[in-house]
Amino acid sequence: MPTISDVARKAGVSTATVSRALNGKSSVDPVLVSRVRIAAEELGYHPNALARNLRRQETAVLALIISDVENPFFTSIARGVEDVAQTAGYSVVLCNSDENADKERRYIDVALQERAAGVILSPTGLPSSIERLRQRGTPVVAVDRPLAGRGTDQVLVDTRLAAREATEHLIAAGYRRIGCVTGPSGIRTADDRLAGYRDALSAAGLSPRLERRAAYRAAGGRAAARKLLDAPHPPDALLVANSAMAIGVLEELAAAKLRLGRDVGVVAFDDVPWASLIDPPLTVMAQPAYEIGAEAARLLLARIADPARPPEARTLAARLVERGSSRRASV
Repeated sequence: MPTISDVARKAGVSTATVSRALNGKSSVDPVLVSRVRIAAEELGYHPNALARNLRRQETAVLALIISDVENPFFTSIARGVEDVAQTAGYSVVLCNSDENADKERRYIDVALQERAAGVILSPTGLPSSIERLRQRGTPVVAVDRPLAGRGTDQVLVDTRLAAREATEHLIAAGYRRIGCVTGPSGIRTADDRLAGYRDALSAAGLSPRLERRAAYRAAGGRAAARKLLDAPHPPDALLVANSAMAIGVLEELAAAKLRLGRDVGVVAFDDVPWASLIDPPLTVMAQPAYEIGAEAARLLLARIADPARPPEARTLAARLVERGSSRRASV
């Protein structure tokens, strides 16, 4: 692993100058700062803030980078990670990428700078940042979404199959014009859930597809539902790709005075606490979020203990929790 001395040698300056340049001291000539930063980047050097604390024997740290800290699915994953990590003597630093590749990259930089023992990541889909972890030998486990390439531990849900089963449930309940509200193109879960929805419609010989993509947020769900409901032939049921979008969908249905189940059937991903409290209660595809986090932490700790062990990809199952929102008889 490159050291500050390596950077100083490559840049042709003293280690003190490297330290001042990388810490943003104004006393360093801008030309030297540029030379130092180029040398550091070429060598893959990151200042090790954690090294300053090693004499105090601080607890080892794992970085958890998730897509949306407001989404209960990801907070349940975080709880699973923390429970396992704490038992093993590790602390967990929680980072929220907001589905933003730049934020994800900055948090990965922090994990490298702080010499995190390992990283658990719900990836945005861009591989470049992940390669930096691999090059540095930092153990990484992907959750919810797979990482491209081989050799990465990951804990996933067969979300395409789950979406197909949810759509088949709506078909079996008597709905025929079934729409899908999913996330942005390029996000693996959004793409897989749309694909599962299409699989079910094709198998049943149903058309047309009533599809809208939007941000994985309540506002995105509401805007997508509005567009579908304003169509000349609106859907009589909706598959909604996550619980945040479901809030917006339910708001739009209420604004249109449409009754869940009776007027528009709805199945959404993730069994959030409020799902059973609305009237009628919401049918969901429940993903084992806590188990995803716990299993990811166990895989990461095993990788830290034995970097040479074969990579593992574990796929967990979602389950349908049927409630009133997908029953036409609901009143």
